[in-house]
Amino acid sequence: MVFSSLIFLYGFLPVCLLLYAMMPGLRSKNFVLLVLSLIFYAWGEPVWVILLILVAAANYLNGLFLHRYRGAWQAKASLAVTIVFNLGLLGSFKYLSFLLETLGFLISTPLPAVQIALPIGISFYVFQALSYSLDLYHEKTEVQTSFLNFLLFVSLFPQLIAGPILRYSDIAQQLSKRKSTWSGISYGLSRFLCGLGKKVLIANYAGQTASFLLNGQLQNLNLVSAWLGLLMFAFQIYFDFSGYSDMAIGLGRIFGFSYGENFRFPYTAKSITEFWRTWHISLGTFFRDYLYIPLGGNRRFQFRNILIVWFLTGLWHGASWNFVLWGLYFGLILILEKYFLLTVLAKIPRFFSWCYAFFLILIGWVFFYFTDIALAGAMFKALFALNGAPVIDFEISTVLLNNAPLLLICAVACTPLPQKISHLFVRISALNAYPETGFSGFSMIVYNLAMLGLSTIALVGASYNPFLYFRF
Repeated sequence: MVFSSLIFLYGFLPVCLLLYAMMPGLRSKNFVLLVLSLIFYAWGEPVWVILLILVAAANYLNGLFLHRYRGAWQAKASLAVTIVFNLGLLGSFKYLSFLLETLGFLISTPLPAVQIALPIGISFYVFQALSYSLDLYHEKTEVQTSFLNFLLFVSLFPQLIAGPILRYSDIAQQLSKRKSTWSGISYGLSRFLCGLGKKVLIANYAGQTASFLLNGQLQNLNLVSAWLGLLMFAFQIYFDFSGYSDMAIGLGRIFGFSYGENFRFPYTAKSITEFWRTWHISLGTFFRDYLYIPLGGNRRFQFRNILIVWFLTGLWHGASWNFVLWGLYFGLILILEKYFLLTVLAKIPRFFSWCYAFFLILIGWVFFYFTDIALAGAMFKALFALNGAPVIDFEISTVLLNNAPLLLICAVACTPLPQKISHLFVRISALNAYPETGFSGFSMIVYNLAMLGLSTIALVGASYNPFLYFRF
């Protein structure tokens, strides 16, 4: 089940809100949330929900063991076993086929293919559960003695299948002590509908154009078509993923949970370093805290540490060499920026540093979009007019003209401008304002109804409603 579906909007969510509101105390509310979260996951994964529970149970039991033998060798051994268990499961489901294929290529002998269905969101909930064990071992959080509360942490449906990646320490207190306030519910609802609009009204339409332009014969793709298609994919993946994060943050707030931001206008970045501090923040901080810093961080072997982190960041996104290339591509740029490029960028006008960053970001999305390296090569030829195709033709002129309003909306919506306008509006509007949302009481109701209505209309007639991060 996905948030951007009619069955979720008009079936699951209303029932969930009603049952949650009817429960008298927090313990019963948590139980309802847990049951509904497992149902939510089982809706698309009726078998693999068992794996989710198994991962939660293993890390919960490890937590009790770590707490009992804190500081002893048994704790270190238990942590090692838990790390192997978590990463072994993730590797078996996500990377076994890729490893066998790569090994077969290296020894020039095809190995038997192993096709294992990838459980939805496994990369997210495994990292989330593992972070608890790591933080507990390093005494950065307290042990959770209630398995139901820990299972709720791992399986919370608002962020279960696509993040943000939560850390137990961030919401430990909220599991046992939180309140759903009217202002929080109002903010959460508006944030959810904002994310829904991003996904349904922007990402889906940008994705349709991207697919139309990039899924054909790339050998004949002209220059304007290539750049328009790549730009539309860049907007699709941003509004798709940040929209889903907005929906997750909004739903969490409705139930009294406060999640950290996962995106902070990354396409306004003036460097690749800044881009990765504002894109998928929860994943970046996970790799920084649990891999980069333990490897030595900036203190020793920095070059090596960055390459390892970005090799694994790329591999986390998919079991394919194009994702590895994508990760190493950004890793090398980050190394260059650390050594001298950031100094250069600080001395040039901000517009040119933004052009530099956005150009490199777009080039990076080529590696991300095409799992076939040969197709990526054909795309690069089209992008730089090396395939003999014309710069533009009549068909792409029509496509460009038809998509001009969408391009303008995307360009504005990925900047802080709409947020600044809404905050300006609330300062000059009537009383009964909601500062978190940037709306007065009446205007917030109008906004929410309009966004829900437009999204519903789009979903009723939608034949294209993918979610790009399902594969993670």
